Amino acid sequence: MRVRVAELAREERPRERLARLGPEALSDAELVAVLLRTGTRGTDVLALAEKLLADAGGLAGLAAADRRATVRARGVGPAKGAVVAAALELGRRLARLALQGVPLLDRPELVAAYLARSYGASRVEKFGTLTLDARHRLLQVHELHRGGRSHADVEPSEVFNSAILDNAHALIVWHTHPSGDPAPSEDDAVLTRRLAEAGRLLNIAVLDHIVVGRSGFVSLRQRGVLPGR
Repeated sequence: MRVRVAELAREERPRERLARLGPEALSDAELVAVLLRTGTRGTDVLALAEKLLADAGGLAGLAAADRRATVRARGVGPAKGAVVAAALELGRRLARLALQGVPLLDRPELVAAYLARSYGASRVEKFGTLTLDARHRLLQVHELHRGGRSHADVEPSEVFNSAILDNAHALIVWHTHPSGDPAPSEDDAVLTRRLAEAGRLLNIAVLDHIVVGRSGFVSLRQRGVLPGR
């Protein structure tokens, strides 16, 4: 049987360990427990944190989970769910800062690292764009749809509408593979070429299409689907 937080020496409890040793010394469950603050009747806070992580498939899964699903988890509720969601969103925003001010044309690894952290553990496929300025620096990240649609259903109008509103000069298309394998399909290549052709008509360059899975990423520009620049 695991030891309940109340049974631990005070200095070994998650919040006290954080104050004494720093957040880097804590496990994922201990950090989540600090956010949750309290458990429920019959379930202490560390057990609640461990279950929340296990049900989500780990920290990456929790980061990618829908906020409403987290709130509905037994013992969490709106108040605790809001704290967890806020902490995870801060993490995503910090990851996004690494993209800002950097020309992204030849940085698929940097883009993929951000996408993996923000969306890579999602249990449904997600599709979106990064809109870029004239120097290929990030303007906005857009998630255009999730799950339930094939790439054949993606219309250029929905892809380029946000780019036009952002006054973008270029964009990077991205999507996730919940299977974990980022290998692109022939449909991915066909969609990429279709969007690139539409972009030429609108004078908005499609620089890359990045597919992200748990085992890595694939850049379709590096695969030769899009011409080098």
